[in-house]
Amino acid sequence: QVQLVESGGGLVQAGGSLRLSCAASGLTFNNYVMGWFRQAPGKEREFVAGINRSGSSTSYADSVKGRFTISRDNAKNTVYLQMNSLKPEDTAVYYCAARSGWTVLRSLTYDYWGQGTQVTVSS
Repeated sequence: QVQLVESGGGLVQAGGSLRLSCAASGLTFNNYVMGWFRQAPGKEREFVAGINRSGSSTSYADSVKGRFTISRDNAKNTVYLQMNSLKPEDTAVYYCAARSGWTVLRSLTYDYWGQGTQVTVSS
């Protein structure tokens, strides 16, 4: 049974930082592209960042480029999202997702999803 478990969310002031983690189990982690998505209240779920199987290639939404960094540790079956210079508009539930392809996709066509972790940025 595949499980993706996010952690690291919380309440932070604007300009602050958080580091999200997503621990994967039940799959061969280095065979999966990993992504982070977010969903704010009343809005659709959107792509935030993605990373290929080896970690050699990353992709970011324009809204977070230069502020967020995605990384992975295949030995620990974990993907991370370092979020710096947070803004109130970054407030959302953040989800990690896994897909068994080779390419980072910005669509929601991922095979497995976590339950999400809340990130709230106060102004």
